[in-house]
Amino acid sequence: MNLVRETEPHPELRVLDVGPMRPLRWLGLAWRDMERCPTPGVLHGLLLAVVAAGWTWLHREDFWWIVAMVASCMMIAPLLAVSLYDISRRLERGEEPSLRHTVSIWLCGDIRLVRFGSLLALTALGWFFCSALLVEWMVPASVRTPADFVRLVVLRPEGILFEAWMVMSGFMAAPVFASSVVTIPLLLDHPRLTVMQAVSTSWRVVAANPVIMVCWALLLALFTTLGIGSAFLGLLAVVPMLGHASWHAYRDLVARSTAHD
Repeated sequence: MNLVRETEPHPELRVLDVGPMRPLRWLGLAWRDMERCPTPGVLHGLLLAVVAAGWTWLHREDFWWIVAMVASCMMIAPLLAVSLYDISRRLERGEEPSLRHTVSIWLCGDIRLVRFGSLLALTALGWFFCSALLVEWMVPASVRTPADFVRLVVLRPEGILFEAWMVMSGFMAAPVFASSVVTIPLLLDHPRLTVMQAVSTSWRVVAANPVIMVCWALLLALFTTLGIGSAFLGLLAVVPMLGHASWHAYRDLVARSTAHD
C-alpha cells in the first residue's frame, strides 16, 4: 500500500474551530443520549467497573499491576467506547439503537480498529514499564501497595520523584490524546478512511483548537478520576457520558463528508 496515499489528508475532511464552551455542550448532548438509550451505556460502565474492581482486589498488594490496568483502560478508552459512538450516531439519524447494534459493532471485524487498538495497547504497556522503572530506580524501598506509592513517592520529602513521574506521564499521554481524540469516531464514520489519515486529522484538530483540547483532556481526566475514586461505581455514569460526549466532540470538530465514502 502506498504510504504517501495513506498519510495525505482526506479530501472531504475539514477541521473546524470551536468556541470555549463547546466541551460543556458535548457533555450536555451526552446526557441526552444517555436518557434516550440508557441500557448499553450503563452496561459498558458496569462491565468496566466490575473488571476494574476485581483486578484491583486481586492485585491489591501489587501496586504496579493496578497502575497498568488504569493506564491501559485510559489509553484504550476511545476504542472501548466505539459502540457508544455508534449509539450516538444512530440517535442522530433518528434510529432506535439496541444491544444487538452494540454487539454488532464489536463483531464487525474492522481491521483498522484492531490496528489502532493494538497501537494504543502497546503505548499503555510502554508507559507502564517506564513508570515502574523510574520509581523502582529512584525509590530505595519497594512500592507494593497504593499506600506505599503515596508515602514513598507522592509525600517523599527529598527530590522531585513525583513531579518527574507526572511530567513523564504527561509527556507520554499528550501524543496519545492528540492521536486518538477523534480517530475512532472518524474510522467508524468513514469506512474507507485509513488509520494514518484518521490520526493525521486528529492531530490537525488539536493543532486548530489547542486550548479547547487541553480543557477537554482535563475534563476527561477529572471525570475518570471521579469514576475510579468512587470505588469504581461512578464509572456506571462516567463511561457512557464521556463516550457519547466524545462522539459529539468529533461532530463539532470535523466537518461532515459532502459525499458518501
